[in-house]
Order: sequence, then C-alpha cells, then structure tokens
Amino acid sequence: MARMVVSFPGNKKVNCSVRDFVVATDQPERAGGDDTAPTPFELFLASIATCAGIYAAGFCEKRGLSTEGMSLELDTEKDEETGLIGNVKLVLHTAADFPEKYHKAIINSMDLCAVKKHMQNPPTFEIEVK
Repeated sequence: MARMVVSFPGNKKVNCSVRDFVVATDQPERAGGDDTAPTPFELFLASIATCAGIYAAGFCEKRGLSTEGMSLELDTEKDEETGLIGNVKLVLHTAADFPEKYHKAIINSMDLCAVKKHMQNPPTFEIEVK
C-alpha cells in the first residue's frame, strides 16, 4: 500500500497525502475548526460507503446494467453503552428497472468491500514518536 504523509496546515486542519492526491480534513466550527472539509471520522464512514459502491458499480458493469439513477446511502446508529457506532446501514437505491433477481447478488458483492472486512478483522496499531 502507498505511504501516506500527514501535514498540519493550521487550526484544526489535517491533510493526508496519498499517492498524487491530498485528502483534506477539518473540524466543524462548533469544535474549533473552520468547517472547510469533512472530519476524519466522516471520511472513515465515506470509505465504507464508497468501497461498497465500487463493488455495486462493478457488479452492474460486469452484467451490462446501468448505474444511472442508482445511489447508495449510509446511516449509522450509536451504541448507547459505548457511545460508538453500533450499526452501519447501507441502502442501495436502484432504478425502477433494476432486475429484482439481482438484489441478493449485488448485496453479496457489496459485502466483499475490503474496508468492511478490515473492520470485521481489525489490524493491530503501532504508534511511535521519532
């Protein structure tokens, strides 16, 4: 995997260079930020949704199905005991002519998302200061 380098452009902004891209993050004004970009946690959730979306798009492409009118929605529910997210719900909205015979199969395809797999089998983390 590509090396990522994080920079600190000011206030609550934290950017990450990935390949030839810069992913910007910020905090909302209520948290002292300037609200110029999504929060890191919002990007984490977006990575789940877009990963599942890549698999949905690939499923459609392989079968010659149009993705026009298709959208994917992510919603979360908080676990009251831990204060963390207890449930992530993805809802794929398809066009009216999307074949019903593919509903289960496209769900199975979206379940292959690597981000989801890593959440289900989390890696270890190492943090050091140099």
